[in-house]
Amino acid sequence: MKKLTIAAVAAFALATGSASAADLVTKAKPIVAPEPPAWDLAFGSAIASDYIFRGVTQSNHKPSVAAYFEPRYNINKDNQLYLGLGGASIDFPNRAAGEVDFYGGWRPTFGPVAFDIGAWYYYYPGGQCFNAIVPSCSANNIAGGGFPINLPNGNVIKQNLSFYEIYGKVNYTVNDNIALGAYVYYSPSVLNSGADGVFFGGTAKYTWAAFANGVQPYLSGEVGHWSMGTTDAFYGCTPAVGGCLATNPRGIPLPDYTTWNVGVGWTWKVFTVDLRYIDTNLSKANCNAFTGDHTAVFSPAGVNAINGGNQSNWCGGRFVARLSADLTVNTNIK
Repeated sequence: MKKLTIAAVAAFALATGSASAADLVTKAKPIVAPEPPAWDLAFGSAIASDYIFRGVTQSNHKPSVAAYFEPRYNINKDNQLYLGLGGASIDFPNRAAGEVDFYGGWRPTFGPVAFDIGAWYYYYPGGQCFNAIVPSCSANNIAGGGFPINLPNGNVIKQNLSFYEIYGKVNYTVNDNIALGAYVYYSPSVLNSGADGVFFGGTAKYTWAAFANGVQPYLSGEVGHWSMGTTDAFYGCTPAVGGCLATNPRGIPLPDYTTWNVGVGWTWKVFTVDLRYIDTNLSKANCNAFTGDHTAVFSPAGVNAINGGNQSNWCGGRFVARLSADLTVNTNIK
C-alpha cells in the first residue's frame, strides 16, 4: 500500500542598484521562509508486476494498477491534515476485483522527526460468499445459484472482506542520505475475519546524491511483524469439518508472521522505479489458512491445527517491479 513527502518551497529576491550613504548604514531585514500554501493536492498512479501487501499477494501474482488522490491542508509548515482516496486492481478468493481505500490523518513535523497519525479503510466491493455449511451464504452466492458452496478447492471465504485500521508512523531524517522509520497499525477485525491484528515494524533508506541528469538512486529495506487474534465461527475448523487437526469450531487462531523486503530504485522528476524482493516466514499451509487462496492445491503436508490441507504460494518470496508517478499541485503544476 504507497507514501509521499512534501517539499516546502522558499524563495527570496535581492534588490540591486546604486548605493548611497544612507544605504550603507541600513540593516538588512532578516529573510524568513514563507509559509507553504494552505491547500495542496497530491495525486499519482502506479503499475506493478504484483500487488504485495505485507508480504502477501493481493493480485494472485498478476500485474496490478493503482491510483490515488489526496487533498492536503497545511496548518503551517510543520502541521498538515490530509484525506485520501485510492484504488488498486486485485484478485481475491471471494471474486472481488478491486480495492478502494479511504484514509485520512495528521502529519506533524518536529525538525528531522516527522509523524503520521491516521485511519485507513480498505473496501473490497463485489465479493461473494463461499461456505457450504453457512446458510446465510446462499443470499450472496451468485456462483452457487443461490446455494451455499465452498470454493472449488474447498476453501471458504466471506463476501465482505473490508476492514479498517488506525495507525501511527514516525520517520527520522538522519542526514541528506539516511532516513529511518517505524510504524504500528491496529485493526479489530483483519479482513473482516473477526481476528484483531497489530502490524508493526521498521524501515531504513539510503539515498545517493542525484546524478547530473537528475536521476537519484536509493536502497531501502523493511521488516514487519503481524500479530493476529482468533477469527469468528465462519472460519471455524474441526477434524470432521474442514479437516484440520485441532478442534476450533468458534474460529481459528490466525498465524502470526514476519515479512521483510529489500530493494533498489531511482527517482527522476515525478517518476519512481522500484525493484524489490519480498518474503515472509509463513508456511504454505498457514498462508492458505490466512488467505483462503482460491488457487491453493491440496497436499497431505498442508494439514495442521488450523488448515485442512491446501497449500498456497501467495506468501512466498517474490521479486516485484513497480513504476509510479507522484505529483503535488503546488510543486509540480504551478
